[in-house]
Amino acid sequence: MPDVMYWRLSGFYFFYFASLGALIPYWGLYLKSQGFNAVEIGELIAIIMATKIIAPNIWGWIADHTGRRMRIIRIASLLAALSFCGVFIAHGYWWLALVMGVFSFFWNAALPQFEATTLSHLGDETHRYSSIRLWGSIGFIVSVAGLGAVLDFTGTGLLPEVLVLLFAAIWFSSLAVPERAAGQQAMGHEPILTVLRRPAVISLLLVCFLIQASHGPYYTFYSLYLTDHGYSESAIGQLWALGVVAEIGVFLRMHHWLPRFGARRLLLAATLLTALRWLLLALFVDQPGIMIFVQTLHAASFGVYHAVAIHLVHRQFVGRHQGRGQALYSSLSFGAGGAIGSLLAGYVWEGFGAQWMYAGAALTALLAGIVAWRGIREETMSVAP
Repeated sequence: MPDVMYWRLSGFYFFYFASLGALIPYWGLYLKSQGFNAVEIGELIAIIMATKIIAPNIWGWIADHTGRRMRIIRIASLLAALSFCGVFIAHGYWWLALVMGVFSFFWNAALPQFEATTLSHLGDETHRYSSIRLWGSIGFIVSVAGLGAVLDFTGTGLLPEVLVLLFAAIWFSSLAVPERAAGQQAMGHEPILTVLRRPAVISLLLVCFLIQASHGPYYTFYSLYLTDHGYSESAIGQLWALGVVAEIGVFLRMHHWLPRFGARRLLLAATLLTALRWLLLALFVDQPGIMIFVQTLHAASFGVYHAVAIHLVHRQFVGRHQGRGQALYSSLSFGAGGAIGSLLAGYVWEGFGAQWMYAGAALTALLAGIVAWRGIREETMSVAP
């Protein structure tokens, strides 16, 4: 792969996840500063994740049928940046719900199609995916750590302006990736419903749903949880960044680990370590040393899990099914799983407390491990049909 294309693909990941590093850790704090309670914050953030249930599938179908994947990404990125500007017009609950719904419908459309573009461009060298994707993790670190220090001095009121700039940068970076990067999309050899009926594929998508549902309390309330226990914005930003540093370490090694350990073993390890992460977060939030260790487990709960899931989805959804395969992965895991996890997290926090919220997340991750253990076998998932 030419160096110039490596940097063009990496640049998109950098800015996309830099925006995620500003939105996910600090948007809840911004909403709290605007007077919203835990239930309302959970609902507003759940909207962002809920649109992933629909948006990636609509845009994925369009991209697969038109063959103009990068054009779809550019349009979606531009409309996401423009629609987010609605946050400057008013600050009421229903207006923000509308703005978040419209914005995230476009924003959530771009990444699954860019994943398909990257994997198609790599061809037989899909093991190099992690070396490109790690720039997204670097963008997240730069954003979350730098912004945490800034917000300590300025307050969260600056956040919307920062987000608009980052969303605009996503659009500009998409312009640098030519349409030919997506490659030629061969027709799939069988209907997509046939793929979806396979027990191993059903199990994989269910595991992805459960793992991301368990992350709902983390993505929605982690920063608020730490704030309530005396952590500063800069300390919170550093903890978020630490998790992504651990994630980068995984991406640098995954091309060695997948052939050596196999996707099934790695997925099982990821689910068990995810359960341990949420349990420790529930029980030891007042101990900074343990919180540092908890964040290193992000290497498993996201890094290992995501790399394995992307690998398996790409193997199972071939030809013109690639865009919809990535869309289904995004919509069922980060979309449905993340939305339900965020929504329920707000209700559990209000009704029972934050510790029970994270204990429930641990049980959800453990259930994902049981499904993976019983439903996913290496021989059924290691090769494309």
